[in-house]
Amino acid sequence: METYGRGTNSTRTRRRVGIADFAVTDDGAVLTTSGLGSCLGVGLFDESAGVAGLAHTMLPTAPDDADNVAKFSDTGIDAVVSAMRQEGAAVDNIRAKLAGGSAMFEFDSQEESIGKRNVAVGRTTLERLGIPIVAADVGGDSGRSLRFQGDTGILVVKSAGDERRL
Repeated sequence: METYGRGTNSTRTRRRVGIADFAVTDDGAVLTTSGLGSCLGVGLFDESAGVAGLAHTMLPTAPDDADNVAKFSDTGIDAVVSAMRQEGAAVDNIRAKLAGGSAMFEFDSQEESIGKRNVAVGRTTLERLGIPIVAADVGGDSGRSLRFQGDTGILVVKSAGDERRL
């Protein structure tokens, strides 16, 4: 994870979240990621604790011997929630926003796209943890970039010339 300093137009620190990576902030930093095609972006926010996290997962389910838990939707979400709890978040107060999970490529050997499976596993994992999903921008066939505002929980989704705030 790289941390970017304050820009001339921003008073908030930006932290870049790479592919198969996550970051947590308790100082209101803006967490950003790009290159979400079939990958799943998961923004988590505990407003009362002022703690936010963003994960960029690549694949749905981790094998038992996974060396990078952030690579997978199931273990990546668990890791972000754990890190948020270490910063003072309470699972009962965390809310989730999802983006990504596009069907970027068609493969005859797969009944369901990686993107759809990432979204399904993400939803199941959040349900298991008791974390409600309050907004989602998933599916389709376009890539996305995300900007998650750690102080407000607003998720800005950019996709093919379009921008949405969740």
